[in-house]
Amino acid sequence: MVPEEGLGDRIRAVLKEPETGPTMRRFFVNTIFDSTFVILGILIASAFSASPDLRLIIATIVTSSVALGISTGVSVFEAETMEQTIKMREMERAMLRSLEDTNILRTSRLTILLISAVNFTAPILAGIITLAPFLILGEGQIQIAAYISVALAMTILFSVGAAMGRAGGRKPLNQGARMVLAGIGAFIICFWIESLL
Repeated sequence: MVPEEGLGDRIRAVLKEPETGPTMRRFFVNTIFDSTFVILGILIASAFSASPDLRLIIATIVTSSVALGISTGVSVFEAETMEQTIKMREMERAMLRSLEDTNILRTSRLTILLISAVNFTAPILAGIITLAPFLILGEGQIQIAAYISVALAMTILFSVGAAMGRAGGRKPLNQGARMVLAGIGAFIICFWIESLL
């Protein structure tokens, strides 16, 4: 009798799938990139305003990060469910048998959950990192916290860009610098828009 696989074994099996790693990486990079840009916009509208309010800054970053996490997590879950369902049907046709209650189907479902979970955590991670200066410095040093938070956001963009460059066989430093330039450009444009309002 073959012992049933535990959750750890099933997760390792999922991560060994050739498509899982690249898919998780692609979704994570895209989501954390988008989330960081959203947070930059939030910082400009709240922390760099004429009369910044610490509670408003914290509440806005937290709620936006959670909302983005739920939105991207659910959208990826639905998209991956559709893709995995198509894949399972094609395999069933090729094998001339149902895959219900098999390790193949269980691995497929776990793949969906893992990819969705990774996508959900990306905005939360970006939110925690950029929120840290405000939580540490508090009400009296909002401006300093805001500049540190922007620097941390740029660090996230650089790290993501460098990781993309390394994975794609390009120069990591150049790719990271390009992402930072995009972040600086977005910051300047949003800051200019905020100054007009």
